[in-house]
Amino acid sequence: MQVANEKEREQLKIVIVGHVDHGKSTLVGRLFHDTDSLPEGKFESVLAACKKRGMPFEWSFLMDSLQAERDQGITIDTSQIWFKTKARDYVIIDAPGHKEFLKNMISGAASSDAALLIIDAKEGVREQSKRHGYLLHLLGVSQIAVAVNKMDLINYSQKEFAIIEKEYRAYLKSIGVKPTFVIPISGRDGDCITGPSENMKWYKGPSIVEALDHFTITPPLSAFPLRFPIQDVYKFDERRLIVGRLESGSLTVGDELVFSPTNKSARIASIENWPDQKQGAKNPISASAGMSVAVTLDDQIFVERGQLASRTKNAPFLTNLFRGKLFWLGHEPLAKGKKYWLKINTCEYTVEVKEIEKIVNTDNLKIAAGGNVERNSVAEVVFRVRGLIALDNFAENPKTGRFVLVENYQIVGGGIIDVKGFQNLRSERKVKSTNLHVVENRITPFERNLANGHKGGVLWFTGLSGSGKTTLAGELQQRLFARGYQVYVLDGDNIRRGLNADLGFTPKDRSENIRRVSEVAALFADAGIIVITAFISPYKNDRDHARAAAPNAFHSVYIKADLKTCEKRDPKGLYKKARKGEIANFTGISAPFEEPENADLVLDTGKKSIGECVALLVDYVEQNLVKPVEQAAKKSDYTGGADI
Repeated sequence: MQVANEKEREQLKIVIVGHVDHGKSTLVGRLFHDTDSLPEGKFESVLAACKKRGMPFEWSFLMDSLQAERDQGITIDTSQIWFKTKARDYVIIDAPGHKEFLKNMISGAASSDAALLIIDAKEGVREQSKRHGYLLHLLGVSQIAVAVNKMDLINYSQKEFAIIEKEYRAYLKSIGVKPTFVIPISGRDGDCITGPSENMKWYKGPSIVEALDHFTITPPLSAFPLRFPIQDVYKFDERRLIVGRLESGSLTVGDELVFSPTNKSARIASIENWPDQKQGAKNPISASAGMSVAVTLDDQIFVERGQLASRTKNAPFLTNLFRGKLFWLGHEPLAKGKKYWLKINTCEYTVEVKEIEKIVNTDNLKIAAGGNVERNSVAEVVFRVRGLIALDNFAENPKTGRFVLVENYQIVGGGIIDVKGFQNLRSERKVKSTNLHVVENRITPFERNLANGHKGGVLWFTGLSGSGKTTLAGELQQRLFARGYQVYVLDGDNIRRGLNADLGFTPKDRSENIRRVSEVAALFADAGIIVITAFISPYKNDRDHARAAAPNAFHSVYIKADLKTCEKRDPKGLYKKARKGEIANFTGISAPFEEPENADLVLDTGKKSIGECVALLVDYVEQNLVKPVEQAAKKSDYTGGADI
């Protein structure tokens, strides 16, 4: 009967955080000792080890499991220990408080239901104490008790305790956190650990143990919507086993699963025993959160690692833009335009910092707009993902609402997801895969635009030889490529060496040259690429045909420079040869140039520098090819099509 009761007991995860040397490990060591929760002989063995090494006994040694920690006297990793009171079971997570070890503190807090935050009574509220409070709030830990430790060092002063309590309650209130209790304690002497203190009869609140038992149990993960990140796909005999760990929710044989971001669906045919099925044992018919499972499907749809399975109802948010409320740990600052690896469960994506909305000073809560995010700072950042990513608001599902950022194989940041203000791009249509058809696998322009972060387009540069078309095309290509855009330049050098090697420079051949270039450029644009064409294209009729080849993607850019300026530049010496009669049908000399009348953009390179022209070109691309995609993704009336 006792075993059954043990299994039925509640379990809560508590993270212990605080500034270095504020006494976290001492408190936990004392807590375990005073409640008889230590393994048999543990206290005696540590006491004997201290005597052997000729050093005084410290309660923190009961917690320190690494030799390096004892040598340095600080906790450098999270330690998880199972702890019991009469009311329930606990997992106590002792997280490091040293500024350099905040990464481990965050990983500990991220998996906790509640927190116990330690403040040194003699030192008072420190910058790190405020930072830890903000981080707990950032990570969604709403149940927080504060222990003001080392009260023995201030003679158990009620007045000094009241000052600390008032200051820290005011700080937590300013960030939207209400501490459940603020408790004066002495970890070294055991005051208010398991019961009232003779040294602080003025304190009428709960002890640490009573405060922990006051915390409420959050709903079990099985109560959340199904989230089944795919770890891998194995093939045995004729079976394709889709394996992974259920992070939340539950599933049953016969359930229909939808796989994100592909949006394809199939039903669960079986849940396999893993790794081997015992003789005569039957396969289970259901599984719930926390279990690692292998399932087979009734339809052989394409599934791969990183996809997220859910039910059709309450499926995850599908987007290419989201806001991350993050804590930055990187040695190099996080900056707009930089790219990082983002990890959520088994999913990995390349993300770009699209916007740094605000940076929060966790000490004084002052907010700065924009700029770079320095190490140990908190910020709200908008990320753009190539393609679509499946995720959840942290408040709705903590398992798929947290993320980490990686750079050079090191974790450099982490935080929680906020999709408020962004549109769910999941199509309402149901994708079935009973039969394979070409139309089903077609990549739509909308999907290409989302993947690239911009529309495909033809930037048709026209102008005299020497006006600067090739120079500007090359500079623009570099700028756009640096921003992560898909871009390519078509000009006479790469076209006439291959595709149009059979053409000369007669009016007829010039027209055919432009016709072929127009069709190739239209294909580039249809593939979602920004293609820059740098051709003289002197005839209006030919330019009209080029526009007709890609009517919704064509942008006429007139690179303007008068003949005198172009002749003065003459980068290839062509004007000199044309003046001598060595080149026939040379535009501007022996062949006409019909100046564009209604170009979408005119750049006078005789009056503007290369830098000024490129800046105007980049702005034009942002306004006409990038922003429409972002705006369409955010439109509240978006229904899955979007004319972008």
